[in-house]
Amino acid sequence: MTSCTKGSILIVDDLPDNLRLLRDTLQGQGYKVRSCTTGAMALRGAKAAETDLILLDIKLPDYDGYEVCRQLKADEQTAQIPIIFLSALANTFDKILGFAVGGADYITKPFQIEEVLARVETHLSIQRLQKILQEKNLLLRQEIADHQRTQEALFFEKELAQVTLKSIGDAVITTDAHGFVTYLNPMAEYLTGWNEKEAQGLHLFEVFNIVNEFTKKIVENPIFEALEQVKIVNLAKNTMLIARDGREFPIDDSAAPIQDRQGNVIGAVIVFRDITESYNFTRQLSWQASHDALTGLMNRRKFEQELEEAIASAKNEQHNHILCYLDLDQFKVVNDTCGHAAGDELLRQVTQLLQQRIRSTDTLARLGGDEFAFLLHQCSLEKGIEVAESYRQKVEKFRFYWQNKTFKIGVSIGVVAIDQHTKDKNTVLSIADACCYAAKNRGRNCIQVYQDNDYELVRQRKERQWVVQINQALQENRFCLYYQKVTPIQGQNKPIYYEILLRFLSENGQLFSPAVFLPAGERYGLMPTIDRWVIQTFFSQYRHYYQQNFDRVDETHNLYALNISGSSINQPQFLDFFKEQLQQAEVPPQTICLEITETTAIANFDQAIKLINELKQLGCCFALDDFGHGLNSFDYIKHFPVDYLKIDGSFVKNLVNSEIDLAIVESFNRIGQVMNLQTIAEFVENAAILDKIGAIGVDYAQGYEISKPAPFDFGKTFVNG
Repeated sequence: MTSCTKGSILIVDDLPDNLRLLRDTLQGQGYKVRSCTTGAMALRGAKAAETDLILLDIKLPDYDGYEVCRQLKADEQTAQIPIIFLSALANTFDKILGFAVGGADYITKPFQIEEVLARVETHLSIQRLQKILQEKNLLLRQEIADHQRTQEALFFEKELAQVTLKSIGDAVITTDAHGFVTYLNPMAEYLTGWNEKEAQGLHLFEVFNIVNEFTKKIVENPIFEALEQVKIVNLAKNTMLIARDGREFPIDDSAAPIQDRQGNVIGAVIVFRDITESYNFTRQLSWQASHDALTGLMNRRKFEQELEEAIASAKNEQHNHILCYLDLDQFKVVNDTCGHAAGDELLRQVTQLLQQRIRSTDTLARLGGDEFAFLLHQCSLEKGIEVAESYRQKVEKFRFYWQNKTFKIGVSIGVVAIDQHTKDKNTVLSIADACCYAAKNRGRNCIQVYQDNDYELVRQRKERQWVVQINQALQENRFCLYYQKVTPIQGQNKPIYYEILLRFLSENGQLFSPAVFLPAGERYGLMPTIDRWVIQTFFSQYRHYYQQNFDRVDETHNLYALNISGSSINQPQFLDFFKEQLQQAEVPPQTICLEITETTAIANFDQAIKLINELKQLGCCFALDDFGHGLNSFDYIKHFPVDYLKIDGSFVKNLVNSEIDLAIVESFNRIGQVMNLQTIAEFVENAAILDKIGAIGVDYAQGYEISKPAPFDFGKTFVNG
């Protein structure tokens, strides 16, 4: 029966009116209807397409309906199609004949269409049920046959198992329903130390002695649970079999009840195997996963698990513990001077030195590189400091010898107490690491103990956290460029100056200004990487815009200022890097200005002079930022061949209310004019300041009164410019 209709019906009648009425009515009820007017057409049509029911007239031009029905029922392809006769022949004989030749029903003409619909639906429903019943009968016969085959196979396998038990590699013991031994195969005899004849009749617990590997307590035998619950039971993990002669085997096993054909439990079987090889391999893998291959100490992953347990005991049982974070002071010297082999040997010898004083209850681990950690369980802070000091002295006295060289090794130690207020392992490790770093900053080979009010340590921790975030941001490209417009205020023929600024975008979308993260970048040597990111990103955007808008770019109208750190100035390769980026991006050098703070320029005097001179030869210009910030500003300004003098904002922001600040700014501006430099006043925050600096002749103004920092976009800046 088709899935998209209620059924497919073939109407056979030579009267067009009957055909039309039946076809329209049945189609209106959702049936798929085909029709024909002769018996021959009916015989062909029933085979040509799927047919669920036939409405058959008896009086047809060629065959009578009885003959058509006989032929349809005689054909295997159409024999199952129910046939309802539609005829004006209403005597009993005709009806009996219709049923005799295979008709399913008989409706006399003239018919009531409702009766026809009812009988059609009835016979189609019967046919559907018959099909379902046939399918279920077929499935049932298949299931019975499958079940019989399975039963035969099971009994065959059982007989085969009895024959092969003596040759398999697994040990097998069978018992009766009460747990008394009935059979041992040769492997079971070897592992238990009992031969079959001696064991028969003994209770299983006498023959099969199993204990927990670690506690040595007796383990419940799985065969008794299998007998009681009539199910397969696996052996508990970490189980050892103790043989009759005292040998021990790690084993894996399972027990199952033995049932007869009626399902009655008649005994049980336990199958087990010696897993010594895999057991040793697993233990080796477990050890490797939790220990450092070089020193044999616990590794960081395993140590953190131990640390979590210690924190939990501190919170739940009010135990106090001490975490000591150790960092060797001269390891890099040895490693760089003598090579990695020497460094590895040093770590091994230091490990042996540290292990000499460790308590059995404490934990020593190598966290990575030359960093170690002690976890002193149930230890007071005073005792922890004493232990840490003893280790420091021990390492201080140690001498490392390598190829006729002698090295003195020190150790910096951070000490942190673990108590009920300790937050989590990451926090306490971070604090201990920060303490260790603080100890190094104090001169190395000393101890730093964490105190809650240690603000300097908190600052250092925050800086180190910023180091991690900065590195992640560099990898994930989460820095973004901003700009601030610097406007000429003494005439409109001067180029518009844009200072390129940097912002840090956190993972949650928060923006941070350089004042927050650059101190950490400067302290931890990240500034060259940050500077390069800014330069590459800016030049890439510049080139992209320049190539697409060549005819719109006025190379004399805009000036873009990039800030350069002292760390970059001191890098010999930075100059070549900048030239290469400038050339690759095809950036007009006259549109680029490099800003160097006065403090940076003075601190890196020779390198700054070299950088300025070489890049000015290419066409770049320079600005001396924060001028006036240092005590020797006037001594050094005449030595720097810069083009712009940016007056420090600390003087500018108060000049409206301070005659001294106004005089200072005026003198700075005068010096710039004498040296033929363009002057820029920073921190121009309101119109009053703007009026003042304009009156004294400052060339440019920068600040919120002029423009607030905004996301950098070349199209917008060129249009605005």
